[in-house]
Amino acid sequence: MNRHALPGHRLALFATLLALVVILLGAYTRLTHAGLGCPDWPGCYGFLGVPQSEAQLAHAEANFPHAPVEAHKGWSEMIHRYFAGCLALVIGVLAIQALLRNGRNGQPLYLPLLACAAVVGQAAFGMWTVTLQLWPQVVTAHLLGGFTLLTLLFLLTLRLSGSSLRLPIVAPGLRPLAGLALLVVIMQIALGGWVSANYAAVACVDLPTCHGEWLPQADFANGFHLTQHIGPNYLGGQLDSEARTAIHLSHRIGALLVSLTLLTLAWRLFACGQRRLAALLLAALAMQVSLGLSNIVFHLPLAVAVGHNVGGALLLLAVVLVNYRLRAGPARHRARAPVRMPARARQMARV
Repeated sequence: MNRHALPGHRLALFATLLALVVILLGAYTRLTHAGLGCPDWPGCYGFLGVPQSEAQLAHAEANFPHAPVEAHKGWSEMIHRYFAGCLALVIGVLAIQALLRNGRNGQPLYLPLLACAAVVGQAAFGMWTVTLQLWPQVVTAHLLGGFTLLTLLFLLTLRLSGSSLRLPIVAPGLRPLAGLALLVVIMQIALGGWVSANYAAVACVDLPTCHGEWLPQADFANGFHLTQHIGPNYLGGQLDSEARTAIHLSHRIGALLVSLTLLTLAWRLFACGQRRLAALLLAALAMQVSLGLSNIVFHLPLAVAVGHNVGGALLLLAVVLVNYRLRAGPARHRARAPVRMPARARQMARV
């Protein structure tokens, strides 16, 4: 245990790991087409669990005739909700602790409160995901909200850990490069969410071309038409092949941009002597690229597709860690540096 750790760091770490599990379960629910496994929210056909008894099934059929009970999909959705509810409770405890300590002894105040606000927003997006029948804009926003919540909890864990995260003097321009890396990773995650929400993961099934062409027919206007009407049901997607191809190609191009940016950042970190940090970044990137390519080559196997979602979260955390160490570390170092008295004042103190 780190002797410099602040109270609550273990709970923050637990919340971070739990958020990662919730992301994994959300990906599994989405990829098994169980996003509407329960047609209502927060319960399932009006119950706390999936209907099982004859009376419960009769109630579900009478009140939700358009949504026949599929137990395996319903349980997939409800288990995701149970874990998300537990995460909300843990974040609530972290927020209460932050308010009680009120920033004393270096305890962060705003991060727990932001995480609390984020989890409330996530609950709303979870509800809208069901009530708006998997509208792609909401599904993508729900994914981004989950990654945002994970990032806030990770930052809170770093703040509470009390470990020394200072970097030595770095090459000029490394901080802007790290900021750019974070931006392109976030944009790529948003693209990935849009791919999933519109069922475009297998729009191209060959590599490195798409449909045997370098420039296949692609409808970018409809693929990224963000103001289309809501409903009636987006399960399975509504876009035609060319629109899905445009989304898929955009995600591929984004992957190239992310790879180039992160490779450059890792090289600069290595040149500054930060070999472990560079290796961590390269490992996360290599894993995510490998999983992405495997999705195409093996036609989206469930385990690989879920792993690709988790890999995206881990890659984001790696880039967040780099930015944290580059930006927060020196400031904290300056804050902890002993205050040196002027020479004249030292002479007076001796007298």
